[in-house]
Amino acid sequence: MNVPEPRPVRLRRTSIWVSAGLVAALVAPLAAQSRKAASANMATPPAAAAAATASESVDYDAMYRIKEEATTHSALMQTFSYLTDVTGPRLTNSPGMYAAAEWAKKQLTDWGLSNVHFEKWGPFGRGWENQKFSAMMTAPQPFILQGYPKAWTPGTNGPVTADVVLATLNTPEDLEKAKGTLKGKIVLLTPAPTPAFPTTSGRPAPSPGNPSFEPLIHRYTESDLADLQKESVRPLDLARFRGAFGPAATEFRKKRQAFLIQEGAVAILEGSRGEGNGVIFVQGAQTGEDMRQADAPQVLPQIVLASEHYGRLQRILEKKTPVSVELNVQNRFTTDSLDSINVIAEIPGTDKKDEVVMIGAHFDSWQAGTGATDNGISSAVMMEVMRIIKQTGLKPRRTIRMGLWTGEEQGLLGSRAYVTEHFADRTKMDLKPEHSKLSVYLNMDNGGGTFRGIYLQGNAAASSIFQTWAKPFESFGMTMQTIRNTGGTDHLSFDAVGLPGFQFVQDPLDYDTRTHHTNLDLYERIFPEDVIKNAIVIATFAYEAANRDQMFPRKPVPKPQPDQTPGGTPAPTRPTTTSSR
Repeated sequence: MNVPEPRPVRLRRTSIWVSAGLVAALVAPLAAQSRKAASANMATPPAAAAAATASESVDYDAMYRIKEEATTHSALMQTFSYLTDVTGPRLTNSPGMYAAAEWAKKQLTDWGLSNVHFEKWGPFGRGWENQKFSAMMTAPQPFILQGYPKAWTPGTNGPVTADVVLATLNTPEDLEKAKGTLKGKIVLLTPAPTPAFPTTSGRPAPSPGNPSFEPLIHRYTESDLADLQKESVRPLDLARFRGAFGPAATEFRKKRQAFLIQEGAVAILEGSRGEGNGVIFVQGAQTGEDMRQADAPQVLPQIVLASEHYGRLQRILEKKTPVSVELNVQNRFTTDSLDSINVIAEIPGTDKKDEVVMIGAHFDSWQAGTGATDNGISSAVMMEVMRIIKQTGLKPRRTIRMGLWTGEEQGLLGSRAYVTEHFADRTKMDLKPEHSKLSVYLNMDNGGGTFRGIYLQGNAAASSIFQTWAKPFESFGMTMQTIRNTGGTDHLSFDAVGLPGFQFVQDPLDYDTRTHHTNLDLYERIFPEDVIKNAIVIATFAYEAANRDQMFPRKPVPKPQPDQTPGGTPAPTRPTTTSSR
């Protein structure tokens, strides 16, 4: 399903409607709820009132103030635009990431938040940015190629034109067969078979020749949500992923790069995964084929092409017709610091200020788009939550702390370093004093879809708490919770050391089909109403958690876990001293 042409206009209209119409739609019903709650409390007999006090409750007055601030004075989309449009992609340690972090730090300070600072962690490696890119088939006829360089790969040192050769280089035997055939050539790599990652929506990932006939954008149906609530007890099959991404695969990739350089190849072209339609999935070069570490061996320039453009080159070559391509790739490595940073800000608590409620999202992104749905919008939402609570004048009992993490895309590195420094090292499980002071961590990182519920991460004791807090938001569509775990984002760093960490269930929209790690991960893919609702929910949940009499219920502390950072990526060390970079 194609997106209607006037998308930007539609978003601007929505933004205007949100700031006016949402006030009536969201705030007025809550005022009635607040009046009903007050009336009910006055009529409650003493014994029943005591029982109600012992159970979970909702501060409707606080919720009303949160909703009013979020809808009448929203700064969310403006913040989001600065983090994406103005600073661009936020690849960890890149100039764009640091520019965005400096802007966020200043904005948080201007809003009056406390203890706004950067916390260093590392080592991570070098920063990287693309400064110029063009690709064009020059023979058998001119044809502009759409593509993007992989992060942490070198450029071409100016324009180069070379013949293209199709090569299968997936085994040591393949390398032996290709000897003497690659000198001065641009190598069009045939893809190696890799396991398909599960999608957020649960639908199978499409590919060229195996397209999806489902709509590109999707909201969860009641049936989808019912399926999500079913507990799965199947063991996770990691063996099939280790084959493609484990140490042996890393070593082979190193050998393949050394072989290509020795043979005199010029560059590598690969096809994007997915079925195409203008969507190009591009990340960084895999470990063994990247130059993120300053002492990494030299590798070739590596370009990911639109699947249709890759397919055209491949079909021409299969017909024994010569193909030439002109490339001009300018990439820059930065070495200002091999450490990276997390962005931290707080709203101090009152009588329980030594205890902490945390909210967070990963701040870094990939490079082809501007990191809008992954994960600029979540960072903007978390900043907006802090602004809302501060602006309302609400006084949380516990300190509310926000963390914007970097290095998430390389293995949750920033949040893991923070947890290791403040709470516990997962490989030793020696608990630090702050471990007993953290009540709960709430995370957002599945695009910009509205919240439909929450993953309990196996913490059944939290179910009744979330059920009570979510009840007023049923009109938002937040109607379910699931005992299931969900992976791939920063709440896992907290959960790994026995701290309550949770991620929300969100409508997938076009996160899997169009935006996740793609060139289309841009501002236009966010619907303002959805994310304003999400900010309201998180602000309310964070405030309720900060004001509970008890700390959040916990699962047992797990046993120490060996470091299993995928692909041989160096695990982060403890954070160094706080930086004001």
